Formats: sequence, structure tokens, C-alpha cells
Amino acid sequence: MTDRTGPEGGTRKYAPEADWDTARALFDGGDELVLTAEQCGLRYWFDNVPYGTLRGHAEGHLPDVTTPELVREPGPLHDVLVREVAFRTLAEERAAGSLGYLVLDAPNLACMEFYATQLIDETRHAMVFREHLVDLGVPREERDARLDELNAHDRATIITPLEEYVLPVIRDQHDFYGAVVLLTTLVEGVLAPAFEQSELKWRPLDPVMADIQKGAGIDEVRHLAVGSSIVRRHLADNPAETERIAEIVRGGMHLFYELPVMQQQQSWEALFQEGMEQHADLLADYELWPGRKLLDTTPDERIGKTLEMTFRIHENRLKDMGLASALA
Repeated sequence: MTDRTGPEGGTRKYAPEADWDTARALFDGGDELVLTAEQCGLRYWFDNVPYGTLRGHAEGHLPDVTTPELVREPGPLHDVLVREVAFRTLAEERAAGSLGYLVLDAPNLACMEFYATQLIDETRHAMVFREHLVDLGVPREERDARLDELNAHDRATIITPLEEYVLPVIRDQHDFYGAVVLLTTLVEGVLAPAFEQSELKWRPLDPVMADIQKGAGIDEVRHLAVGSSIVRRHLADNPAETERIAEIVRGGMHLFYELPVMQQQQSWEALFQEGMEQHADLLADYELWPGRKLLDTTPDERIGKTLEMTFRIHENRLKDMGLASALA
């Protein structure tokens, strides 16, 4: 536990995995975190998230952290950041919508409480990403229309196909454990490494975006850990379910890797590369990873690093859940 000043003064202890300053990043072993729904119910959330994770960051960042003009003014950095923020908003909104079914279908109080907190987390993520569009110069009264415009292609080619696979399991079949494993692999297992990589590359260029992604990433690592433990316990108690759940995962993973996610990332990273090189003076000594300067990286290298972490999370978590057969 980490000692911090509590909201009423005095010293409070916060769980290290939920503390802004001590939560381990995925690249530093955070993917090995073990947590259960019993540990992470409403009491845990109220005790740790508002003043541990969100201490001063309820809007995604501290009040004195502002959006630099270099990402507000027209150019490749602005263009790619607006596109990324818009897509993150959409992805979080759709994830939040799905979580209502897990609260409804939860088999026990611990799972119901945990997924109620995750629903709040994902809804908050969508809110702070949405607000960042205003920080980037999108007029508030035009924001929703701009979101629809920016997300039209990705909604049709990425989000809708994913939902067409996931929603029947969650909404129509009320398959709680099938839903949990899909959210853990196709949502948390993809969002968490994407958030972390994006946080690192935007840190010297847009500290607001970096802080938003850091806070979201802390939540996603917790969601990933608890979802894994729920499935692991279910399969340990019901081994006959293993192949059925593994088949759901295989179908979902097969679909995900057929979607044009790589094309989306390549488009984003090409724009980022162009903008990064225009502001090389700001990045001269900044290292994206230890020993590797951001300026020396390429779009393919950055995409590869994110995919490497995504593959690692999928492999480690599926094995941990007892679903190694799904890796085939």
C-alpha cells in the first residue's frame, strides 16, 4: 500500500496498482498483476480510484497541465491526434455500453460490483477523450458531428464487425463467461498496450493526451487482471467449459487480426512521423524506450512494439486462464 494524503487530510493508504505514481506499466511487468473481483469491488474502487488513480486527474490531467499550441495548430500532429482521440472516444463508449450486460448477468455480487466499477471507468475514459477534442480546437457545439465524421470509416470497418461478433455472446446469449473472456482479450488486451505506447510517444508533445492515456491504462491493467481471474476460476471449477470458451476466443482473435487495424495504425504513425520530424528540436534527447530515442524510431518499429506487447498479453493471459489451446 502507498501512503498518500487523503481527501479529508491525514494519511491514507492506496493499493499500489491503483496509485498514479506506483502503478506498474505493462512494459514493466504490469501484465503479471493478479487481482480478483472480490478484491476489486465497490469498496476497493471508492478507497483507491478517486484519490489514488485520479488524484487531481478526474478530468484526465492536472489543472495546470495544458494542451500545447503545436498540437492545436493545423498540421500532421494535430490531424493524427484528433483522429486518435476520436477513435479512443468511440471505442470506450462502445465498451461501456457492453458492460451493462455484464452487470446484469453477473453470477454473484463480487462480479456485479466489479463490472459496475468498470462501467464507470470506461465511461470516464470516453468523457476525457471527448473533452480533449475541445482542447484541440474542435468547437464544443460541433464535437459530436465531428466525432461521427472522424469515426465513420473505423466504425464501419473495425468497431461494427467486432460488435457483430461480441454482442450476440453478451446481449443475446447472456453468456457471462464468454463475454468476460472476449472483453479481456479483444478489448482490455488490445487497449492496454495501445494506451501505454501512445502515452509514451505523446508525452513530450501533448502531456494532456499522455496523462489521459496513463490514467486509462492504469484502469485497463486492473480490468485485464480481474477478468483473467474470473475466467480462470470458472474454468478450474468447470473444466468441461474450456473448449467452448476457447472456441469463442479463437473466433474473436481470428476476426480481430483480419480487421484493418494495421492499416489504421500505419496511417496514424505515418502522420505522427511527419509531425515528429517537424518538431525534432523538442525531442532531441527524449527516449521512447530505454536506450531508444523517439526521433530514431520508425512507424513500423512503433507499431511492432505495440503488437509485441499485445501478443505477449494474449499469450500470458490465455495461458493463465487455462486457455492455452485458444492460441492455436
